[in-house]
Amino acid sequence: MLKTDTRQANWRRANPGKYDAHLAVQRAVKTGELEKQTCEVCGIEAVDAHHDQYDEPLRVRWLCRRHHTRLHHYGEDMFPIRNAL
Repeated sequence: MLKTDTRQANWRRANPGKYDAHLAVQRAVKTGELEKQTCEVCGIEAVDAHHDQYDEPLRVRWLCRRHHTRLHHYGEDMFPIRNAL
């Protein structure tokens, strides 16, 4: 259990499923099970993994920080889910 009272630690305690999904992506990238892609909007290489559904932790969309932030602020319809897989 996290004993600190930082904003990040508080988020982790409040969102255990989301945190587990983030950890699953980190582990999968590290082991090579999941490969980072370029941003699906602009093609830049520095990306974040975005989960549309946390119950599928390794199904992510790769977005640069700018587009990831915009997606969270303005909604899912800003960058519709591509027909993937």
